[in-house]
Amino acid sequence: MIEKIKHFLHKESASGVIMVLAAIFALICVNSPLSYFYDQLLSVKLAVTIGELGIDKPLLLWINDGLMAIFFLVVGLEVKREFLSGELSSPSKVLLPAVAAVGGMVVPAAVYALMNYQDPLALQGWAIPAATDIAFALGVLSLLGKRVPPSLKIFLMALAIIDDLGAIIIIALFYSSDLSVESIIGASICLVILILLNRYKVLRLGPYMVVGTIMWICVLKSGVHATLAGVLIAFTIPLRTGDHTVLSPLHKLETGLHGWVAFAILPIFAFANAGVGLSVDDLKSVTDSIPLGVIGGLFIGKQLGVFGFTWLLVKLGLASLPSHATWRQLYGVALLCGIGFTMSLFIGSLAFEQLGSDYLMTDRIGILFGSLLSGIAGYLVLKGAPSNQKSLAN
Repeated sequence: MIEKIKHFLHKESASGVIMVLAAIFALICVNSPLSYFYDQLLSVKLAVTIGELGIDKPLLLWINDGLMAIFFLVVGLEVKREFLSGELSSPSKVLLPAVAAVGGMVVPAAVYALMNYQDPLALQGWAIPAATDIAFALGVLSLLGKRVPPSLKIFLMALAIIDDLGAIIIIALFYSSDLSVESIIGASICLVILILLNRYKVLRLGPYMVVGTIMWICVLKSGVHATLAGVLIAFTIPLRTGDHTVLSPLHKLETGLHGWVAFAILPIFAFANAGVGLSVDDLKSVTDSIPLGVIGGLFIGKQLGVFGFTWLLVKLGLASLPSHATWRQLYGVALLCGIGFTMSLFIGSLAFEQLGSDYLMTDRIGILFGSLLSGIAGYLVLKGAPSNQKSLAN
């Protein structure tokens, strides 16, 4: 039994399955007599104070501002590694997934905006369908085994990493408010120290984590979303040691945190943010402009953006399809990009946190339905696609 559990946890789909179970548990809690305890749990106040400096937030915000900063730290480590020595380390490797990622952000945002242009408050959620959940998308892809060529998995990973980078930029530019100059200066000083640590080849992780924690507190107090501190810390962690026999600090940190993020932080986040009422009245709201915009963006906008921009680039002769992949398989992957669960929920919480629960609930319904439709459609298209057909680009 223990061996079976270990085997399951080593599968790529395991994290996605656990996240789904956490989200389902949240749905059960919200739509049962447990709803009171669910709300009370997430509202529990937790405070950490040192002298006059204090952080006093409900549990939900500790999850979204604190635990998710660790998630973004891992995302930042992956982005840095891929751009310096991985699948995104040369222009020829990065062009196709980068263009596809841009299409997968621009078109869904435009679809959402088109369906909500008459409501300025609803328009604040324009970036919600622009995100792709890499854990869920790769989880679905892994269920298909050898039916999908490895090149498509690499394409999807690269696209999702660039998509995450785009989401980080969107959060920094559009979802920060009431900026504190003093806190931003403090965060900037910490960033300079981190860069100097990297510059002078400090390879112990301790100093980075101490200074990084202080920077997280400064960013939290600055009005810029605290999760961005995780990305900035990641970009300063050394990737190379000068000794090929020694594991770099970046690889050590990424390896050490990956399991915690995949099997603890993301499921906790899913449980805390996926609680949506599914009563008849709640489900009627799926026809409102916000959930329709999110569903349209994720299910229609994502496939049009990713597949359309890829098709255009290939037809212009600027890139070729991933090796041994067909257009039908690429279309299936484009559909999977409409699974926007984690990052979409996160952006939705930033967009509507000041507007009350009505906006938050309707956007979550849209995310759940849009992601579910995209995942099922992508799986069916890829499952029905011939696996031995040569690429039509050749």
